[in-house]
Amino acid sequence: MGVIEETDVEQVTLALLDAANDRDPVVQEQVRKSILTLGNQQPDKVLSMCQDYLLKHPKLVVGHRVLILQTIELVVKSRIDDISYPKIKSVIQLASDEMTKSKEVVPEWQQAASNILVAVGNKYINDIMEEILSKFQPGVLPHFFVVQTLANLSDSNVYGMVPFLNAIMGTMLPMLGMTKQDNMKWVFSSALCRFSESILEYLANLDKAPDPTVRKDTFSSEIYSAYDVLFNSWIQSRESKLRLTVAEALGSMSHLMAHDKLEEQLPKLLLTILGLYKKNSEHYIITKSLCQVLEASVNMGSRVLETQIDGLLLALHQQVCSPVDFSNPPTVKNHNEVLRCFTILANTFPDRLMVFVLQRLENSNERNRMGSLAVLRHLINSSTSIMETKKLLILASIRQPLADHSNKVKKRVVQVISAMAHHGYLEIEGGDLLVRFIIQHCALPDTHHEVSNEALRSMCDNTLHLFTTTVGRLTDVLWPMLLCYLTPNQYASATTPLCKSLILLANKKRAAQEASFIIDFSAQGVDTHTYGHDVTDEPSPRLRVNAAFPFRCRGHGAPSLSLLNALSPNIHPKAEPLWENEIPKLLSYLEGFFLYRCIGVILQQCYNKELVRKQLQEILISARHNDAIERTGVAMGIGLCASSHLDGTLEKLEEFGKSDAFRKASGIFGLLKDKNDVDVEKMKSTLILCYGYVALHAPEDQLLTRIDSDILQNISKNFNTKVKHMGFTPFIECLCIFQHIESWLSSGQDHERERAVKTTAELLQFYLDSLSVKNLVTFHNLGALVGRLGPRCTDPNPEVRRAAIDCIYRLMYIQLRYEGFSLDYKDDSVEGLLDVREKLSNPDHSVLYKTCSELTKIISKRLPQQQLSTLLFMLFDGLVDSQSNCSRASSVILNTLLKNRGAGLQDLVPEMLEVLHNRLQLIGEEQVKVAIGQSVLILATQHLQTVVNTLVAYPLPYDSWSCEMWMALGADSTLALQIIEMIIEKLNVMVPYVDKKESMLRPGLTKVATSQPLAVTVLSIRAMAKHAGPRLPAIVENLCPSLCNIYECQRVTVTAFFSELLNHHVVTELMILDMLMNNMMERITDTCGTVRMLAVRGLGNIAVGSPEKVNKYAKELLAAMSSGMEEKDDPGKLITLEAMSGMSKILLYLDQKNVQLLVENDEIRCASIMLLGNLSKFGSGEPVFKDQIHNVLVSLLLHLSDPNPQVVKACKYAMRICAPVIGSEQISAIFQKHLLEEKGLHYGEFINDLTKYLVRQEPKISLL
Repeated sequence: MGVIEETDVEQVTLALLDAANDRDPVVQEQVRKSILTLGNQQPDKVLSMCQDYLLKHPKLVVGHRVLILQTIELVVKSRIDDISYPKIKSVIQLASDEMTKSKEVVPEWQQAASNILVAVGNKYINDIMEEILSKFQPGVLPHFFVVQTLANLSDSNVYGMVPFLNAIMGTMLPMLGMTKQDNMKWVFSSALCRFSESILEYLANLDKAPDPTVRKDTFSSEIYSAYDVLFNSWIQSRESKLRLTVAEALGSMSHLMAHDKLEEQLPKLLLTILGLYKKNSEHYIITKSLCQVLEASVNMGSRVLETQIDGLLLALHQQVCSPVDFSNPPTVKNHNEVLRCFTILANTFPDRLMVFVLQRLENSNERNRMGSLAVLRHLINSSTSIMETKKLLILASIRQPLADHSNKVKKRVVQVISAMAHHGYLEIEGGDLLVRFIIQHCALPDTHHEVSNEALRSMCDNTLHLFTTTVGRLTDVLWPMLLCYLTPNQYASATTPLCKSLILLANKKRAAQEASFIIDFSAQGVDTHTYGHDVTDEPSPRLRVNAAFPFRCRGHGAPSLSLLNALSPNIHPKAEPLWENEIPKLLSYLEGFFLYRCIGVILQQCYNKELVRKQLQEILISARHNDAIERTGVAMGIGLCASSHLDGTLEKLEEFGKSDAFRKASGIFGLLKDKNDVDVEKMKSTLILCYGYVALHAPEDQLLTRIDSDILQNISKNFNTKVKHMGFTPFIECLCIFQHIESWLSSGQDHERERAVKTTAELLQFYLDSLSVKNLVTFHNLGALVGRLGPRCTDPNPEVRRAAIDCIYRLMYIQLRYEGFSLDYKDDSVEGLLDVREKLSNPDHSVLYKTCSELTKIISKRLPQQQLSTLLFMLFDGLVDSQSNCSRASSVILNTLLKNRGAGLQDLVPEMLEVLHNRLQLIGEEQVKVAIGQSVLILATQHLQTVVNTLVAYPLPYDSWSCEMWMALGADSTLALQIIEMIIEKLNVMVPYVDKKESMLRPGLTKVATSQPLAVTVLSIRAMAKHAGPRLPAIVENLCPSLCNIYECQRVTVTAFFSELLNHHVVTELMILDMLMNNMMERITDTCGTVRMLAVRGLGNIAVGSPEKVNKYAKELLAAMSSGMEEKDDPGKLITLEAMSGMSKILLYLDQKNVQLLVENDEIRCASIMLLGNLSKFGSGEPVFKDQIHNVLVSLLLHLSDPNPQVVKACKYAMRICAPVIGSEQISAIFQKHLLEEKGLHYGEFINDLTKYLVRQEPKISLL
């Protein structure tokens, strides 16, 4: 919408305000958007009109008033910096009056007015408080929404509100005793909860607070007075909702109470909170409150807490034993909070807690045992250092639940064992029992319990696989132990997962050339008492027996063969070369059709005809007809069956051919697959092969009488040629040849492609010569065949090129015959193919592609429109042809066809774009990628709206292939302008976000971006970064205030934009780098993790967009990356990853002086050492990384005596993590034993011992 005159604004706004109460919610929403658009242009004027409208119409229905108030809120949020101060004052007055006009609570109306005050309060907190406090007077109960507004303000503007809270609570305290109604008690409790949370946030961020002198004891007296009322009176309420809100408030308030008061109240407070579990069905809020009280008590070093520990543990254990309904989020949240309570207690009372939990494991009650196992697993994962000394105790105690008969308990035991594996439990004495438990349950038979044996078995299969692949420290525990389980019969059903794990272990040790890979099976083996048998049992006999019966025990044949191959050096020196050659062939045979051949032989010997019919039906229906090997296997099996049951086999094949699946059969060349009928055509191929093998194996005396009537007749029914056939035998020969040719057309071998294309040309000539058409019909497979053969016209082999042209030439004449032209008719355009054929003898690429374009024009002229889509989709397959010449030709033909005929393909555009997007992911040829971009551009010139709508709808964030498609559209400046106009139009008419309610107790709404506006915003950001030029400074200046907006979504969007800008040198040219740099530095302390991540990314991008400025900002950039790498509130490690990436980019451009900062700055030094440790997780086994660790080992050893304790801590961490990379088990053991995080280190003695060991035992590790 452009700028309109002031009088027009008045008239339009007035009309919109009148229409705001339309019954249709869609109209209401559109009215709101329109008023907001006007308000963004002239905020003062529109706000004045809204105010006047409300004042002039005091009797408006509530819904009408609410919509106008909501619109005022939106305008205020959007343009608060542009609204005049007098207008702000009048808006405050209006909202305050609207909120308190009715003494009764009318939530929708009063909430809308309250939201305006909160929005204004984000900038004008003093003016808001002046108005609100005038209605919050001592001795008089305030309006419900006055208190609610104060609560919401403390949420949205922490730093503005906390300085007022002492006075507010001083006024509020006498009101608490006057309050009789539950709704007022609820709002006061809710407000106290919010006040406490705001104070805690303020105190946690004093470095950013306006008054850093504020202390917790500033509020302790008022908080305790409020606590007295809530605890001694209100929490006894009969109203469940009020009790829960009071409990939540008490939890938050406990952090602010004076230590002596909390200590005094703790026994009563804990008892009361625990008592709420019986009175309320909703437990999450209660557990959250309990967790906060426990945390506050532990933080202050409470002595009383220990006296309450028994009651607490019993109550928490009862909660953790409650079933968790994962479809009901509150029960999941409650479970997690209960586990958090256990963690808090474990850090303070580890011994008592561990005794309690392990005693409960002895209880055979299923629910109790599952709860105890859940706590144990959580503590193993979350309290590693505390649990370190209790490993042996835990290993001893876990034995009892190992014998539990419940699969639900066993499932929880497996989860605990998995946690133990990751923390070193399985490597100590007794850990082998846990491995045996997993393997025993990999061998379970099928059952149908609530947790079935199949589900438990699958879980154990996955756990064993994870042990092998993700827990590196277990390699030497599992090898060769797992070999012991291959021979005993009780573990037979576990053979498949055992073999898979052993293959991985063997390959890993073999690749690393570890001596332990070679096993002397003639030597004394593992203790037989431990496993019940001996590792000296050489496994190859058992594995060979398994291979002989490959489909027993969950298909153990193929894994057994693969393990034999992996173990070959251990079996016999001559076995290795032989098995490496033969076993892959056996595997291919076994997986392909061995099963079907076996079934065929069995059916040969079966005399039950009904059973034979059922088995044939099962084979035909369940076969994977798209798999060529399986098709052959099915045909072989059915052919073998026919040798004894010819009549029954032919009846079943005829019945299968008449089934619904075959009603979509198309023309003669259907076996080269129509796009929409791939499965049908493959099923036809299976059927034809079956008839072939039936003819091969059937008794000769029975076959002759059935060859015409039953075999050839049924084969012919699968091909709808609509032509007069030239006799069954030539026709069948034609089809059988075609069946085998397709896969060879794109072979990697020149001679194979040449033979396939030449055979096709001869076959097409034969078909053309024999063709006689009675009626005008369509040649259904022309597009598919041209699409398959056309790209071969630029094949590297000149013989293939000429034969491919011959194929196209004959296909065009077959098409003309189908259209009714006579046998001697000559078409000028088709005859032009003969000239093209001669030009293709020239191997020059430019000539080939020019000729290819000419060929396409001829095809385009003769190809019917209904065949075009089939041709295009076959060409899409050609884009990934094994021959780069042919993939390029596919792109040339494709783009030429799209230019000439693409205008009529609008309905296919979304599907074509999706296929192009998929092909981009597979293509390595840069020229073909560029051509695909051209394809997208051509489609856009013909169907712009459809292309933009399709691409905008792709999921966010856009992957690199989606971005390539968008960039292709930007290559045409005229088209790019049209796209930008469309995007702007979309942004104007689409809802940018939806409001989602977070909590019943908290009235605020979260704004969640809708996908399409977010997508076009992302596109706009990238386009502006590259093309907005001189307008960028003004854009940046206008966006800066949004970085402080209360809504995360706006801060995220602007930070993402600024981050992208820093990727481009234009910010230096326009002298806005300083402004962007300062804004990014401010955002790295944002409360939102996504904003922090984007800010770190933006700072790292400076090294890409303006590398010459890196040294200017070196100190700030290094500090920011250091902070990012130490980020604690980073669940997905996204911030850490960005900081590591940014640091690597920055280091490329730092000069010597600034590199020194890395050494001199403690924080940076600490972060760099931590980074080294984290990187070593990914560098294991890499020689380059091993060399780097050797190079920095002396530096790390020196920094173990660094004056900064944090640097020493980082060094210990890095050396423990890097130890396996050094290449010495003894050194690794020394590091793991002595460099513990919380323990002291006798530095001199440690260095002395380590140096002696290095000199004597590890001369290969140089410290010089």
